[in-house]
Amino acid sequence: MQWEAVIGLEVHVQLATQSKIFSGASTAFGAEPNSQACAVDLGMPGVLPVLNENAVAMAVRFGLAINAEIPEYSVFERKNYFYPDLPKGYQTSQMAQPIIGRGEVEITHGEGDARLVRIHHAHLEEDAGKSLHEDYHGMTGIDLNRAGTPLLEIVSEPDMRSAAEASAYLKALHAIVTYLGISDGNMAEGSMRCDVNVSLRPAGSEQLGTRAEIKNVNSFRFVEQAIAFEIERQSEILEDGGRIVQETRLFDPDHGETRSMRLKEEANDYRYFPCPDLLPLMLDSAYIDHQRTLLPELPSEKRHRFTSELGLSAYDAGVLIATRPLAEYFEQVHAICGNAKLAANWVQSELMGRLNHDSLTVEESPVSATQLGELLVRLEDSTINGKGAKQVFADLWERRGESADELIEAHGLRQVTDSGAIETMIDEVIANSPVQVTQYREAPEDKRGKMIGYFVGQVMKLSKGTANPQQVNTMLREKLDALL
Repeated sequence: MQWEAVIGLEVHVQLATQSKIFSGASTAFGAEPNSQACAVDLGMPGVLPVLNENAVAMAVRFGLAINAEIPEYSVFERKNYFYPDLPKGYQTSQMAQPIIGRGEVEITHGEGDARLVRIHHAHLEEDAGKSLHEDYHGMTGIDLNRAGTPLLEIVSEPDMRSAAEASAYLKALHAIVTYLGISDGNMAEGSMRCDVNVSLRPAGSEQLGTRAEIKNVNSFRFVEQAIAFEIERQSEILEDGGRIVQETRLFDPDHGETRSMRLKEEANDYRYFPCPDLLPLMLDSAYIDHQRTLLPELPSEKRHRFTSELGLSAYDAGVLIATRPLAEYFEQVHAICGNAKLAANWVQSELMGRLNHDSLTVEESPVSATQLGELLVRLEDSTINGKGAKQVFADLWERRGESADELIEAHGLRQVTDSGAIETMIDEVIANSPVQVTQYREAPEDKRGKMIGYFVGQVMKLSKGTANPQQVNTMLREKLDALL
């Protein structure tokens, strides 16, 4: 039987506030364990939470970015469960009336057309602490620094049908929250992680199957691997006549497999009820309109502009908008050199290749957008050829601070475009290559195109790589054809 995967994601985004959602404790990453947990975070007697206004503003901006419904009235609730790193015995969250209602996120992957994934809702909540299992000799340590950190949980509809689509959706969310500046999106530090819901159903069926939830997956690659494994696992069970059990599973990246953790709880198991310590949240239209004025150009808007106005392919646009700093770097390069395709090619190949090799971010690039743009101007106006441009880029990367023009002059890379000088070199090469000239004259017409490469190479060698290759090619053909 052919099975269809049905996939939905619950993505937890840590908001980039300086203090926690209900207290003034710091949210800075990397502090000593339990050095950033105050009495409110610990739920000590007599303390009361105070809602962080910045967390609300960030949530609203996200809602506006995905064209979501933003209700004027939302409520915080207590989600009751016991876990060692949840000192209060409950998590302050939202369920029945969240801050963000239905919305949509545009995704693309490969060269495919863009499509929409529906968002069911997004809600604010506080994070729990962290259990530490290593280096405790069989015991568990508890670090409560993360307890109370503001999270925005984004719940999708089960609209994805493959691991690739789920990864594309997660990347789209990552781009949105980082463009907005509401999260750093650092998955390695836990700033963005997701629970993946996967079920199978017969192809063509509208009825949903029983789902398994894979908890706390923290990389795009792991999401794809976890979904691929889960689809295979569930299909084997169903093909053998078995039944899928609704459960929570964990992904083991070392073995590329999911493992059962516990049976899945239902909402009523958590005994949700309105938080008695927090008033309902009221948002008027003026507040929402003000937040709208703070939105930047969003990834989907940049993608459409890059393809429609700049003529880039869907693939190129998708790569360049992946992060806001990368998109802005490309736009600065393009503004200087004026050739969108050339700028896109160099940013994706030379720049990103070196960044990946040296494990740097685009903000840490030794070559500024201005330097690369000026180099591409010299490539465009034939001051330098492609090989020379790559040499200059490598020197810019290592030396820092020098301009492309300074390096072109220092290395003698300025391209020879004087037709008289090029003709002199061509005549010398032809005079010194009688055997190759005879072979060219005697060869069938359809073979001469490949044979001319020898002569081009000799002229480029004579010019030490500075002759304009296009001029050399054209003039050589004219000279050699005149000898026929």
